Amino acid sequence: MEKLIITAAICGAEVTKKQNPAVPYTVEEIQREAKAAYEAGASIIHLHVREDDGTPTQDKARFEECMKAVREVAPDAIIQPSTGGAVGMSDLERLEVTELGPEMATLDCGSVNFGGDEVFLNSDNTIKNFGKIMQERNVKPEIEVFDKGMVDLALGYEKQGYIKKPMHFDFVLGVQLNATVENLAFCVGALPEGTTWTVSGLGRYEFPMAAAAIAMGGHVRVGFEDNLYLSKGVLAKSNGELVEKVVKIAELLGREIATPDEAREILSLPPRKGE
Repeated sequence: MEKLIITAAICGAEVTKKQNPAVPYTVEEIQREAKAAYEAGASIIHLHVREDDGTPTQDKARFEECMKAVREVAPDAIIQPSTGGAVGMSDLERLEVTELGPEMATLDCGSVNFGGDEVFLNSDNTIKNFGKIMQERNVKPEIEVFDKGMVDLALGYEKQGYIKKPMHFDFVLGVQLNATVENLAFCVGALPEGTTWTVSGLGRYEFPMAAAAIAMGGHVRVGFEDNLYLSKGVLAKSNGELVEKVVKIAELLGREIATPDEAREILSLPPRKGE
């Protein structure tokens, strides 16, 4: 079984310091959390950025500042910015960060109901445009999937040329699709040979889904974006603590942890410049 890639989603766009004081907003705080996750074993830093007051933003200059700060403490990590931004942002706002030349970025293959009137819209034309522009900018998409239909849509976009093989998926479980091993296996079973995948379980489902993914040969995402607790009623003090727990689970199940350069090879990313 190949080595385990751990992604740390260190801040997200919605969680707040009121929920957990360790949630990072400032550049310095994002750097601190990236460092903790990287040193604990994360190969990929999944990055949203905030203004200093916690307001989510897709401002390119803010992303550039934060990415530079992350590279100072995690020089070989894969920085994976989000093109999701926050509910209500325009397509152009969400895509600005891909102008900075990241190795990877997210591509949501459908719209999502987050509760109440909060709907994250991704039209057919939006997805096609994102896929086309990411190819032009040599950015590998991590295909974000919130239900099985999004897998089928992504496979269709690949056939149309908007997404290239080998594809990489992130299954986000606990929003629209219940976080169960059965649902995860159902989604994974639809993937073509040579595809890689990660699972993100929200809230209390984070570590059960991580354990399932590790056992099934997939990869894992943890972090404050998805879950603020180390265990029931115990707030995590850092993203590093969440990554450390995954590393321990992986050790028990016999999976070695991938370095960033090993993650690049697994994901079919080009080697770092100078390597």
